[in-house]
Amino acid sequence: MSPEFDRGAAVAAYKAVLKRVVDNRPSGTRHRLAIALGTNRSFVSQITNPAYAVPVPAGHVDTILEVCHFTATERAEFYAAYFVAHPRSAGPPVAAAGTRTLVLTLPDRGDPRANRRVDDAIREIARQIARLAETDPDDSPSPTERPRP
Repeated sequence: MSPEFDRGAAVAAYKAVLKRVVDNRPSGTRHRLAIALGTNRSFVSQITNPAYAVPVPAGHVDTILEVCHFTATERAEFYAAYFVAHPRSAGPPVAAAGTRTLVLTLPDRGDPRANRRVDDAIREIARQIARLAETDPDDSPSPTERPRP
């Protein structure tokens, strides 16, 4: 980074994109975003306002883009500005071909460990379903080939 690099201006640039997108979404988007992130609306206000120095945590980016329904153009614009401000970030997620992301809104159980257990259980169920979906139905024996009990 050059000494002239202004991280605050770089953060403000991607937050301006985020603010514009959120402002153009239906009423209640900030509230839905707060729920999805497991935070309060004041945090959402801070991360969507370019005047505040609070950066968007990398772990929240995917959820924000999903909940706010970023278009491909908005997503590209956001990521371009985000990676100027955070050059050490891993980069935009690259989904495996033929995959998709699903964001769920769950109740907050009020206990981080309990929330983590629920999240882990849902991830495990999703992995099991994905494995079932990947199984070729032609690989399973036909009813006449199955051994009888």
